Amino acid sequence: MTPPSLQPGDKIAIVAFAKKITFEEISPAVKVFKSWGLEVVIGETIGAEWNQFGGNDELRRMDIQTCLNDHSIKAIISARGGYGSVRIIDKIDFSAFIEKPKWLIGFSDITVFHTHINQNHKLATVHGTMPVFFKTNTAEAIQSLKDLLFENKLDYCFQTSDFDLCQNGNVNAEIVGGNLSILFSVCGSKSHIDTTGKILFVEDLCEYLYHTDRMLFNLKRNGVFDNLAGLIIGEFTDMKDGPTPFGKPVEEMIFDFAKHLNIPIFTGFPAGHIKNNRTLLFGEKINMSVTDGEIKLNYK
Repeated sequence: MTPPSLQPGDKIAIVAFAKKITFEEISPAVKVFKSWGLEVVIGETIGAEWNQFGGNDELRRMDIQTCLNDHSIKAIISARGGYGSVRIIDKIDFSAFIEKPKWLIGFSDITVFHTHINQNHKLATVHGTMPVFFKTNTAEAIQSLKDLLFENKLDYCFQTSDFDLCQNGNVNAEIVGGNLSILFSVCGSKSHIDTTGKILFVEDLCEYLYHTDRMLFNLKRNGVFDNLAGLIIGEFTDMKDGPTPFGKPVEEMIFDFAKHLNIPIFTGFPAGHIKNNRTLLFGEKINMSVTDGEIKLNYK
């Protein structure tokens, strides 16, 4: 199920799902949301602090729960990522959310929510930029979020320089996934994602190459690459190598796990920890076409 499109006058709540954040850091996003005609609800976690988190686990759980239960709030966006979603995901009651779905938006650490909701509740969620990044995001990244929320519009066409790490094909399937480290961390839990017949999207930040290889093998052993319908390799930003070079870039590592499958594969999609972080819709079928290093991705 996909939540209804936003309309001017609707409420969007900004909540710190994980790491702490100040109101000053989200103020650029507040201005943007108001310019879209939205009423902005500031969660109690904004400005709260408990060690590195935006308030203790109970405050963050309560803030998210309150927004999920309030049917007048039509969208919830995590103020930032960091770390902390996994500490509270099993304490969230999604009953009201299932009864009346609303947009849940974020990426990186928020992958925990994407996978958990997709696996257990079959509701669409949004992999997109968060308020902490609005100040540095490209206009195209922010516009892509607005287009999806207000018009259910997702229509991309991108070229890549990684031609050797692409594979031609066409498919109509759901996109699932998100941050590679988070996907790795929820393996074996009830938030672990079933990728059968789906398009897998992955991105990450600041990981060592050898550890990335370890995570990928864990995902492989858990069947994540067995029955994919497609693969989109996003941006892997500021990745690190050891004193002894690993010998293979992360994009090639991922490609190698799926190249034997007769599926479309695209490497270098602009989504992840970058300024031009384009919005993706998880949990609804998308048309994906890859031809000679070009991807066309559209919904409705």
